[in-house]
Amino acid sequence: MNNPELTQAALDILRDGSHFQWYNIALLAVVVYIYANEFQKKNWNLISAGLALYVVHWFYEIVNALIQHFSGHALWTVPSGTGYLLLVGVGWELSMMFAVAGLIMAKLLPEDKNVKVFGINNRIVFAVGNAAFFSIFEIFLASTSAFHWVFSWWGALPVFITTYIPFFLAAFWAHDAESQKRRYFIAGFAVVDVLLFVFFALLLRWI
Repeated sequence: MNNPELTQAALDILRDGSHFQWYNIALLAVVVYIYANEFQKKNWNLISAGLALYVVHWFYEIVNALIQHFSGHALWTVPSGTGYLLLVGVGWELSMMFAVAGLIMAKLLPEDKNVKVFGINNRIVFAVGNAAFFSIFEIFLASTSAFHWVFSWWGALPVFITTYIPFFLAAFWAHDAESQKRRYFIAGFAVVDVLLFVFFALLLRWI
């Protein structure tokens, strides 16, 4: 375990309004504009990709916070540098980035979902490639004071396999799925996220 005291540092600023920064509003406005622009163009596949990754992201963050509650330490923490800490492992800035990550990366997908790259379906290749990029970038984040991997066995490779690949597979599946299926997927995860947050964060105050 590496610097477990940073978990406590994150808990000390958790949803503490005194750390709020006005740029949070600007970030939210940018995210709303991006979605409004795609809504105006009726790009439902891109919107679905963005929302699918975001709801899965929130599920992971809630699970990470529950790991902190039950074990004493989260897998990852944000001990400083955020304008508002939403959960022990995610600040407002990270959350806004994940809100659009799926949408942005889906713009780079080939139009034909069946095209193969190196003999592999392009959606899988792009999911793995994006996951690798995000995992490598997280190595840099973990070297700063603003983001921390608490356990020595948790790092870029576990993040790559267990977190980012599922994120982008979910986004790209929603991008290509039939409208009813992706609506059920996104709405289902969103309902679960809200219920978990209300129960564990607002009522029990565990996370």
